[in-house]
Formats: sequence, C-alpha cells, structure tokens
Amino acid sequence: MDLEAVPTRFACSLLNLAAERGYEYNNVLSNAGISFNPLNKRSPGYQATISAMQYTKLYQQIMSLLQDEAFGLMFGKNLTPGAFRMMCYCIIGCENLGKAIKRACEFFRTFYDADAQIYLDTRKDSAIVGYGSVKKGFSGQQVDASDLYGLSIWHRFFCWLVGSNIELKEVRFAGQAPVGKGRVAKYQQLFACPVYYGQLRDEFVFDTRYMSYPLVHNERTLKDFLRAAPYPLMVMSGGRDDGSLVARVRAMIGHDFSQGFPSFERITAALNMSAPTLRRRLKKEGTTFQQLKDECRRDAAMAYLGNSELSINAVAALMGFTDPSAFHRCFKKWTGITPGEYRVNERESHS
Repeated sequence: MDLEAVPTRFACSLLNLAAERGYEYNNVLSNAGISFNPLNKRSPGYQATISAMQYTKLYQQIMSLLQDEAFGLMFGKNLTPGAFRMMCYCIIGCENLGKAIKRACEFFRTFYDADAQIYLDTRKDSAIVGYGSVKKGFSGQQVDASDLYGLSIWHRFFCWLVGSNIELKEVRFAGQAPVGKGRVAKYQQLFACPVYYGQLRDEFVFDTRYMSYPLVHNERTLKDFLRAAPYPLMVMSGGRDDGSLVARVRAMIGHDFSQGFPSFERITAALNMSAPTLRRRLKKEGTTFQQLKDECRRDAAMAYLGNSELSINAVAALMGFTDPSAFHRCFKKWTGITPGEYRVNERESHS
C-alpha cells in the first residue's frame, strides 16, 4: 500500500482553507487537473480519491497563495504560514537524524501549543516519535485517513533526510481501530510493522541506531524537495527495508521540470554515492538514471495532459522542453501515442 491515492476530502480541507481566507479555487482545481468539485459529492465526475500528483499540484498552488506548507498534513491543525519550510531549514544542517529530530521538537515547542508538537522519547534501544496532544488518546474516535497520512508522512520525511528507509518496530494510534479487517490489514501493510490502537498518542517506534544516520541533504537539495513536496514523500517506497534505490531516486527527481532536472551529480551527492556506484546499483535494479527521468516525465506529462486548461505546448514547457515537437516525439516514444491522442482518449474515457 502507498499514498498515491489521496482521499478527496483532503482536497476539501485545502479548498475550505483557501475559501476561509478569501481565495477563489476554481482556477486552482483546473490547474491541478481536477475536473470535478471535491466539495460537492453530486458534482459530475466526482471521485472518492485523487492522485498524488493532483493533490500535490493543488497543495502547491494553495501553499503559494497562503504560504502555509503544512495544511494539517502533518498536524491536525493549521500552522503559521511558512512553518514547515522554516523548520526544514532549521534542521537541514544537523549532523545526524537524532539531532535533526531534537531541533524540530525545539522549533515546534518554541512556537506552537500542545496540539502542534512533535516529540522524541528514547527508551533503551528504541526511539519514539509522535505528535499532537496526549489528550487525544481518550477521544474514542476511529483512526482515519488523516491520522494515517500524518504519521506516514513524518516517517517518510525522516527517511528522506537520511536517504534510507527507517524500518519501524511498531506504530501506535490514539484512535480506535478502523472498522473492517481490510482497512486494518492495509494500515499494517503500509507501515510493515505491528500497529496498535487506543494508545495515548499517534507515534512510531524505530531502532535508535538510525539516530546516528547522517543527513544526506543540504539547502540546495532541500529547495528541490520543497518545490516538489509532498509528492516525493507520497510516492516514496515506505515501510519496507527493500533497498529500493529506484524509489528514492524517483522521489528526488520529482515531477516539476519547468526549471530543469536535478542533475545526476546532485542526486549522487544527496545519496552520498559515487557516480559509478549509483549507475551500478540502478543497473542491478534493472534501470538507469535516464530511464527514471523519462518515466518521471512521462507520468507527469500524462497527469498534466489530463488538465484541459493547459495547452499541449504549455505541458511541453512544464516538462522542460523548449521545442514542443521534441516533446511530441518523446511522449510518443514513451506511450506509443501522441499527446493529442492521449488527451482525446482521456476525455472519452471520462465522458
């Protein structure tokens, strides 16, 4: 299980936030490639979920309007505009993960109340990271998607910081177990560890050895990350120590190429690998850096083409092509059809 299908009600939260602050959202929806009104379940074409790409585009547009990167994705309430970005820049220079988490805790403890805190506790060989108020554990409410996504995004963010999966020992939710064995199984599959309910807070537990892992990113790669967030975290291979270098590289490449691609050299530096080592390991996983770039561009192009408000030439520019004809050739090479044919097929499939 991954986070690539996002509940539509998450989009509703963003739209309501924009509306509360006096912003119109029709253009925002169109630019995100969302053709229905998420706030109206009777809207033509309404869907219960949207893609991670669509959510990211919606997220980034409203973030740009409000300068608020958190949107309750990592907390149950809104943060001061710029909070998450500021926190990232505060911790990115830390020597290792443990110091980064401690600094993040200090940051939120300084500026926010008990409902918007992250905390760290260490017991013997276990590190425990959680957020929110301890009182939440007595609410009796069922764990829902926002709890699931919030905790998973924090975990994936820490994995991104160290460039490696952090295998979890267990996950604890303050809410009660969701109804249905299928949902319980999916939650456990997502985290790949035992999941417990009715606990004092939402938190996850991992081995303290990860606390000494060095951060593999710097302000330059952080800037790339924030430009694409939260997409890299939502498509990251989370919960399994499968050594998937492909997933990590795809996340670093991102999906917005209008300002160019992260260079191969930048990727190797972020992963703390030599160029030959990265090439060798990608080959072992059956791919190359160029293939991953093409796949990311293909996936992003297909998502953008689903937005009828964008011309094909505009999509080409967003993909980093200065020559639209080059985009046409590449897209046909990737998919077997032209961008125009793909758009027509998408329109007919949704009619």
